[in-house]
Amino acid sequence: MDATRFAELTRRHRRELHVYCYRMLGSFDAAEDHVQEVFLRAWRARDTFEARSSARTWLYRIATNACLDTLRRTVPPVQPYPDQLLDERPGPDAQAVGRETMSLAFLAAIQLLPPRQRAALILRDVLSWSAGETAALLGTSVPAANSALQRARATLRGRWPGGRLEWAPAGEPGREERELLRRYIDAHERADPEALIGLLREDVRLTIEPGVGEWTGRPAVAEALRRDMNTPGRWRMLPTAANRQPAAAAYVRADGDPAFRPFALIVLRPVAGLLTAMDAFEAPGLFPVFGLPASLDPEAPAGDLRPTAPSGDLPARG
Repeated sequence: MDATRFAELTRRHRRELHVYCYRMLGSFDAAEDHVQEVFLRAWRARDTFEARSSARTWLYRIATNACLDTLRRTVPPVQPYPDQLLDERPGPDAQAVGRETMSLAFLAAIQLLPPRQRAALILRDVLSWSAGETAALLGTSVPAANSALQRARATLRGRWPGGRLEWAPAGEPGREERELLRRYIDAHERADPEALIGLLREDVRLTIEPGVGEWTGRPAVAEALRRDMNTPGRWRMLPTAANRQPAAAAYVRADGDPAFRPFALIVLRPVAGLLTAMDAFEAPGLFPVFGLPASLDPEAPAGDLRPTAPSGDLPARG
């Protein structure tokens, strides 16, 4: 395989491999690192590639092995994935970025699965690979691959008896979702916990990653908000979207700082006009891949709920 063909191969499959690694690992940063590792391994092994399997299958095998190697050593922190990158290529790999299987609820659940069960579930139930293809990619027998899949499905059924509908976000944001996001941002910027509490369902869950805390139920979340939302003007937020869900990019201004600086991305899950989940990620390094500004002027108006413009391929990370 010459350099020209290899470059075309990487261009054609980069996005779906990035999403596959993201699902396996739950981390945008880790997915980026692993896609680079996949293509490095593929380039080094290009002379051993045999056309008995497709180049796509070959790359997925390398990606799976790279992810399994990592998951045997460590579990990367969960991070959100920007919608604008999912929207870039709605063509052959559209199935790889299906709405319900990019939701944070689904990703959190499959992180509970052992790595090989996770791979079997993604390959079979998300990407629709056959039992034979999945077994060959995992380097195991068809009965063993089917057994891993059945155990993974049983775990998910135990968590969500109703299946995908229970973890799937709503369809494209409509007026109700956009208004809910606007009110969420407004309550934060005014440091008005009561206004935000009024947007919450009784079963709401608030998480702050990595590992800051988790609160479940409206009373517990309300107590946390009343305790911490107490400085009007300290926060500025811009609307965005992640994992096929509405999201807000939070900027904070420290004492003496002339500008608001990136701090956290909050992914929301609206259900019937109220919020049932708020997942906050202290990940200022992800703001560039969301197409968000590096800072905000205190005199500039807040966001106007327009989506962030796509930025092309994955930006360089520094």
